[in-house]
Amino acid sequence: MIRVPHTYAEWAEVLKAYKDKTNDQDVLKAMQKGTLEWQSGVAERFTEKYLNATNNRLNMAADKFQRDYSRAAGSEGAVIQALIAMRKELAFLMQAADIPAVPEEVRGQFKDIVRKQADSVQSSLEDSAKKDRSGKLSSIIRNHKVNNF
Repeated sequence: MIRVPHTYAEWAEVLKAYKDKTNDQDVLKAMQKGTLEWQSGVAERFTEKYLNATNNRLNMAADKFQRDYSRAAGSEGAVIQALIAMRKELAFLMQAADIPAVPEEVRGQFKDIVRKQADSVQSSLEDSAKKDRSGKLSSIIRNHKVNNF
């Protein structure tokens, strides 16, 4: 069980667990219940640590998706599983961006980062699927959007 953070030091521990993908559900609960005095110095360090962790998670998700998608070798079921796994990770990151301890404006910026990444991945997938003349891959990607959460 991860302790609910109230100080910057406690948040640093939670954000490390978030970055390392350690016990996501407990981390998410702690992040949503945590508090933080949003003041100069702390705000900047927190934001930097949060963004670093989120970027790490986005990179790990993209790498895992690329591996799973490559291994699918055209198997419809495997492609769908890779898309669903990516969507789940992005949905989790969107939830983790909605931290009540952070001012609404900053939360919006955190969510925008995740949303833009999700939209970029979806757009890239749709563009690459255009090469499939059968249209099957394009249909799968449109029906299992990674940015639909």
